[in-house]
Amino acid sequence: MTLIANLSAGPVSSQTAATANIRLRTTAEAELDYVLDAETASENHAFVTQWTRDQHREALGSADQRHLIIESIPEGRRVGYILLAGLTNEHHSIEFRRIVVTEKGQGFGREAFRLIKEFAFTKLFANRLWLDVKEHNVPARRLYESEGFISEGILRECTKTESGYESLVIMSMLRSEYLGEVKR
Repeated sequence: MTLIANLSAGPVSSQTAATANIRLRTTAEAELDYVLDAETASENHAFVTQWTRDQHREALGSADQRHLIIESIPEGRRVGYILLAGLTNEHHSIEFRRIVVTEKGQGFGREAFRLIKEFAFTKLFANRLWLDVKEHNVPARRLYESEGFISEGILRECTKTESGYESLVIMSMLRSEYLGEVKR
């Protein structure tokens, strides 16, 4: 059973979404060291665009973005973070900008992904939830496909990294697809 509270307004302590195993809550500025460490960790670095502390801090205060911590329940241990953008988009197209999981292989990422879909489509009334993923990140692409996301195309060699240029795959899910998935 999922509990979705209001992640878009209210005090930090009340901004949660949860399942029996995880909780999503607003990131506190004091947690930015954790976020930066998660981003730069060797198992994540190749798959995640590196942001500065100031970029993360800006996201914390933005009406258009949500910066969320993924916590395990009941321990309250941080196991990752999420960035959403486009919450004020007039076209109701929300970007699932980033998910970084620090404790892999335990299902935290999949559960968090499902909570974000539910939040985007049932609370924010998004028409479209989209993301980009590095073409070589096959495990993430498989997860997104298994969760109903459709590949829309490839932005060829659009990102410059230390090792050269990389391509991004654009994937999305529409509200009608989500509602059809929920009815099954």
